[in-house]
Amino acid sequence: MSSAAIYLHPIGLSASPQSEAGEEGPASIRLAGSMAYASRFALVVREDGAVTHRRVFGLKDADGALNEPGGTLSEEARAQWANLQKAHEPWDVGARTIRYDQPQVMGILNVTPDSFSDGGEFDTAEAGREHAAAMLEAGASIIDIGGESTRPGAQATFEGDEIERVIPAVEYCTSMGAAISVDTRRAGVLEAALEAGAQIANDVSAMRYDPRMSELAANSGCPVILMHAPGAGENLHDGGEYLDVVSEVFDFLKDARTKAIAAGIAEHHIMLDPGIGFGKSLGDNLALMNALPLFHALGSPLMVGASRKRMIGALSREEDADQRLGGSIALAMRAMEAGVHVLRVHDVAETVQARNVWRGLRDAALTDFSQLPAI
Repeated sequence: MSSAAIYLHPIGLSASPQSEAGEEGPASIRLAGSMAYASRFALVVREDGAVTHRRVFGLKDADGALNEPGGTLSEEARAQWANLQKAHEPWDVGARTIRYDQPQVMGILNVTPDSFSDGGEFDTAEAGREHAAAMLEAGASIIDIGGESTRPGAQATFEGDEIERVIPAVEYCTSMGAAISVDTRRAGVLEAALEAGAQIANDVSAMRYDPRMSELAANSGCPVILMHAPGAGENLHDGGEYLDVVSEVFDFLKDARTKAIAAGIAEHHIMLDPGIGFGKSLGDNLALMNALPLFHALGSPLMVGASRKRMIGALSREEDADQRLGGSIALAMRAMEAGVHVLRVHDVAETVQARNVWRGLRDAALTDFSQLPAI
């Protein structure tokens, strides 16, 4: 039995709405309440892995393009069109409010001995506390604490060991007044972390690894970040073979979001992450980075974690992970251009500086009306 699915890609991005305006009025939309705007779109229908319909259109032709497939496909197209223009509610986490009208920076705090980039650097309380304080001072909106390495080939981590690593870090970050997410796929770790002061669950398995995660998140009311990874068991990288990685990751995240809502997690407490580097080839990662604007059609804020990933070395000179700052900034800029709401990074100060310069360029474009006719 075949089934058709629809995907609404923003393919023409612009610096401001007035840069696309003409005699007929506005010609672009604001993407998901971000500082990114889109003026051209591709409506794609796929069936059994093949593209069976494609229509490129601008704002003035949107109604006709969305109605063209007909039936339930057009209903889904209109829902995705509404999602592209949906401004997301802020997250109130502890004493902090995380707003999504500009890119936010999440700083990574790995308290593990074997993470791919900085394993062992911050697994003592003194080193971890110093690093967390530096990231907050540099402008991190959220500190993401991880006690398990999910790099390819990493040794399995026992829940008790993960709790022992994570809880002291949660406690000292809480004492700083930080907004804290916990990078875990285990309900026992999340429960202990929430009791210690954490506020956000960042689950790289999209709540498939531990069936208790959904219920715990729903009952606690904590926001959740759901990431795509092909593997549901110990190895998240298993099964990374795709006919079309972009549409398959989109479908996965759509399903994960639907299941989270059905489990009782508030719709506005869900963030989605395409999982750059998890069970994906270089080509897969590049395709996802280039298609990031599509994922706004899912209706949730977006996070991207491409910092220091192996794809940077593959595209450059095979630099070690801690020598990939330039590539990390390039990928962060690509994500910001696409309207991504949260950047998960190792190098907070440098990314915040890049974000602030990018924000300056956007502010200048948004207030520049010099190319429009005088009224």
